Amino acid sequence: MKHSYPPKARPPEAEIDGVLLIDKGQDMTSHDVVAVARRRLNTRKIGHCGTLDPMATGLLILVVGKATRIQDLLMSEEKEYEGTLRLGASTSTQDAEGEVLETKPVPELSAEQISGAFGHFHGDFYQTPPMVSAIKKDGVPLYKLARKGQVVEREPRLVTVFQHQIRGIALPDIDFRVVCSKGFYVRTYCHDIGERLGCGGHMAALRRTRSGRFSVEGALTFAQLKEVSPEEILAKVLSLRDVSRLRGA
Repeated sequence: MKHSYPPKARPPEAEIDGVLLIDKGQDMTSHDVVAVARRRLNTRKIGHCGTLDPMATGLLILVVGKATRIQDLLMSEEKEYEGTLRLGASTSTQDAEGEVLETKPVPELSAEQISGAFGHFHGDFYQTPPMVSAIKKDGVPLYKLARKGQVVEREPRLVTVFQHQIRGIALPDIDFRVVCSKGFYVRTYCHDIGERLGCGGHMAALRRTRSGRFSVEGALTFAQLKEVSPEEILAKVLSLRDVSRLRGA
């Protein structure tokens, strides 16, 4: 005798091992996405590769079942972002959600000056992580210390910008694309370029478009994750074999 299940549930005995690509929307945490995916797929063993801030959109890689074993491997691969740097204001979080700490007039910058500032942060260089980050100091995440108004010394980290492109200039905003290494903070990149240009700046928008060989194109949106049938979600899960083939492993 065949058993039927409600359209929003899956058979509890079924196992899922693979990768699910999600296009995260704004004003939600990466944890919010994982929680919904866990409920829709009726599985406990699920995680994500690389946190996206609530204001950021784009590719969030979910690892399910045995795929959680390669979570660190997938997180170590290069990332591609599209973002907007807004000049003239430095903020406490180095992005648009923070408190404005200082404002300065934005000069009539030439394309050459802007290109030179971006070019300064290309290749290998050291970047000081922001206070609002998950990096731990004596076991406590920095963002928790930042909430208490504390600022502690952070060790600069070696990062790499493999590619960058200035996509548009409409001062005070500069649209850009950057391909970078693991551990790179685009917020800090924007802040540092603003400082280099002498007027300060912060990240006004961010979208992750690629991580390793995985692209946001064709990823399941958060709305779809909540609304489509479990069978449609399962159809989007990449098997471990698919992942290995895609990565060329």
